[in-house]
Amino acid sequence: MQALLDQIAAEMAQATDRGRVADYIPELAKIDPNQFGIAVALPSGEVLTAGDAETPFSIQSISKVFTLAIALGRLGDQIWTRVGREPSGLAFNSILQLEQENGIPRNPFVNAGAIAVTDAILQGRQPREVLAELIRFIQAAAEDDSITINQAVAKSEQATAHRNIALAEFMAAMGNLRNPTALAIGTYVHQCAVEMTAAQLARAGRFLLGAPGCPRLVSIARIRRINALMMTCGHYDASGEFAYRVGLPGKSGVGGGILAIAPGKASIAVWSPGLNDYGNSKLGAFAIEKLARGMGWSVFG
Repeated sequence: MQALLDQIAAEMAQATDRGRVADYIPELAKIDPNQFGIAVALPSGEVLTAGDAETPFSIQSISKVFTLAIALGRLGDQIWTRVGREPSGLAFNSILQLEQENGIPRNPFVNAGAIAVTDAILQGRQPREVLAELIRFIQAAAEDDSITINQAVAKSEQATAHRNIALAEFMAAMGNLRNPTALAIGTYVHQCAVEMTAAQLARAGRFLLGAPGCPRLVSIARIRRINALMMTCGHYDASGEFAYRVGLPGKSGVGGGILAIAPGKASIAVWSPGLNDYGNSKLGAFAIEKLARGMGWSVFG
């Protein structure tokens, strides 16, 4: 496997079309797109890496996997009264579907859905308490107490959160936001600004493997449900393409990271800051496809 990872990293280093960084968030616009890291964490905790796998980056929407796990633990299936479980077929920050469906976001991984989930776990609590719980959960999953939030990224994201504020205000108008918009959005942007390396992210994903030796933070039944949503909704309107090419549950973030799960076998994290037209890491998706094919990993056999 190490030879395969080295080969993938070498191929990605030669790529000329690397996509575009998320320049609508000023702090992310500064990131050098000529970086690539890949890490694979096995159930035993062993981590294999190649490239820039020890360089910290903003996990952005990958954080939605962890907040969903927390919400399911706190609220159970009650969370599905606030958000759906279907693919969107639209951009991650689209307001069109939200209006058509009376303020109920299509799934917890589009921005509106993630804001609704954050709002649900914020109910009756302070943002600092919710964010501390999130960090503790991620640290426990990764078995690494050094993981934290990049405050500069959070500040940058909050200053440019106009569309997310609009989504939150629309949900509030439809009765699907219970906290003040400023509290929900402030908590959400800090959640997205969690900073990790590819190696840390791969280790954090082990809680979704459902294998002996992995951190047991949620039940096996919920692991299956979270993985199912990652498969159908984790790459927004390119989720079908990722499922077709890779065959594994995955969740992307506009920081250029992707977390993918080979159930029972491995947690995979890649990072390449350049994005494709769908807001997913351009080289990251190619790299995971090469790894999945090389290892014969697919939920479809």
